Amino acid sequence: MQADSPLAVTGVSPVVDAPLVERLFFPVYRFARISGSSGIVLLAAAVAALLWANSPWTHSYHALWETALAVRLGPYALDTTLHHLINDGLMAVFFFLVGLEIKREVIAGELSTLRSAALPMIAALGGMVVPALIYALVNHAGPATRGWGIPMATDIAFAIGVLALLGDKVPNGLKVFLAALAIVDDIGAVLVIAVFYSSGLQWSALGLAAGVFGVAVLANRAGVRSSWAYGAIGIALWATFALSGIHATVAGVLLAMAIPVRTRIAETHFLGAARSAIEQFDGAAQVTARDPDTSVLSNTQHHEALDELERLTERAQPPLIRFERALHGIVAFGIMPLFAFANAGVTIFGTGAGIPFTAVSLGVLLALVIGKPAGIMAFSWAAVRLRMATLPKAVDWSLILGAGMLGGIGFTMALFIAGLAFPVAEFLEFAKVGIFAASALSGIAGWLFLRRALLARTRRAAADAAAGSP
Repeated sequence: MQADSPLAVTGVSPVVDAPLVERLFFPVYRFARISGSSGIVLLAAAVAALLWANSPWTHSYHALWETALAVRLGPYALDTTLHHLINDGLMAVFFFLVGLEIKREVIAGELSTLRSAALPMIAALGGMVVPALIYALVNHAGPATRGWGIPMATDIAFAIGVLALLGDKVPNGLKVFLAALAIVDDIGAVLVIAVFYSSGLQWSALGLAAGVFGVAVLANRAGVRSSWAYGAIGIALWATFALSGIHATVAGVLLAMAIPVRTRIAETHFLGAARSAIEQFDGAAQVTARDPDTSVLSNTQHHEALDELERLTERAQPPLIRFERALHGIVAFGIMPLFAFANAGVTIFGTGAGIPFTAVSLGVLLALVIGKPAGIMAFSWAAVRLRMATLPKAVDWSLILGAGMLGGIGFTMALFIAGLAFPVAEFLEFAKVGIFAASALSGIAGWLFLRRALLARTRRAAADAAAGSP
């Protein structure tokens, strides 16, 4: 939440003279500030979908998402369903945000230097390769083999949320390692979707997509910073990808690569101009205070000063950061929970056949619960032993293993890839059961393991301090 209200400024309790709406919604503001709160909302949406899908009203759940939607403009028409609109349309915004996060990390974050990026990149590679191999071993024949990409990605919202439950005892290096690992996982998942889960390529549409992407790059070079301009380009890019055979959500990541990261004003210039605007605002406020006939609405100097501050702030902030902050709440508390609500409703009970646990479910379960930590741990150990990377400060191998367990929380991206891999409902239901079971087991096991490891570290530190005291 941005600090744009008295409630946000205090961060503790609502200000007495704050507007009624802010005081009423203060618990919501406070909840949104909690680390991992988006994961809680995501989990609630998934549980609600499961309960509805396994209730006497299961038919209404599935019928809701198959609601037909159509947009017509003269001879042109777009016919789709509510489910496809969420998965192919709204999730493109999610992938756009993922792309912005990737670009920020590569340019100025934990992936900006080889030294800081080496360990999470190599660990993420292991966390993608080993689970895919385990799934392929369990499902080595038939149409079920298409699901090998399902266990490759980590759900960063859930993983970081579980880590946050452990409190301030978690070393910052471990948080950075897990976040960077999940970002690299997302890169791998996007590549897998683009290369392996796309079919029937239409080269003319791909040519149009390349042209639209070129327009986005030119807009960046020309200094375009308007969200409306990039929004229009993004819609065109999404439409061309939808016609090309490559999944349309990839357009979101590509558009993010074209968003500007430069500021239009130097820090010294911003500070000087901002001080002048604040002085003008102060002078206008004094005029209003001295003259009771002058109101804020009629004080032109007051408005000019605020307009100048707004213009300066916009020029001093990179569009990438501005877009990322604007979309974070929408994606975390809107799009992702809606996606979970629309996709997590697998009918486990009431089918007459019991829990649908098959080779597909088992493959996903083993790949996430065993393959993820094994791959992350093995590749990390090899990277350190070969001196390709070093462990983060205050992080030991037990914590790396615990982070690997949390990497088995696949959920959002796993559900998304499952929908691409298995258009047949039967296999998709089996994959969902494996994803849910694996994510729950990985989250609980990772939390318990890390909690025990952190407590052991605390006891050792206390014992060492006692032994060293006179």
